[in-house]
Amino acid sequence: MKPSTAATKLGIYLPAAPIEFQNSPITRDELDALRADPPEWLAELRRNGPFPKEVIAQKLGVSRSGLARGGITEGLTADQVGELMANPPYWLQHERDVYREVVAEKARLKAKAAEA
Repeated sequence: MKPSTAATKLGIYLPAAPIEFQNSPITRDELDALRADPPEWLAELRRNGPFPKEVIAQKLGVSRSGLARGGITEGLTADQVGELMANPPYWLQHERDVYREVVAEKARLKAKAAEA
C-alpha cells in the first residue's frame, strides 16, 4: 500500500515519519508488524505528534473543516494541541459549538429514521 494509506491506518502524520517510511510501499504484513511492535519513531509520533488533522480534530472536538476554517493546515504536536485546549481561541469555541450542533442533528435524524 502507499505510505499515505499506511500512515492513515497507523494514525500518524506522514511528513513527520522517517524518509524510508515515506518513500517505500508498505505491505500488509509490515503494517501488522508496525502495529504489533511499534518502533520508537512510531511510538514517539503517536505520543507527541505532530498529529494528522483527523487526530487533532478529534482531540479538539471539532471537524476537519473546522480546523481548516481556524487556519490549522499542518500537523500539531501534543504541546500545541494542549495549548489550544488550555486557551481556546474564539474560532475553536465557535467550531466546537458548530460541531456539537451537527452531531446532535445527526443523532436526531437517526432517531427519527429509527421510529419510522
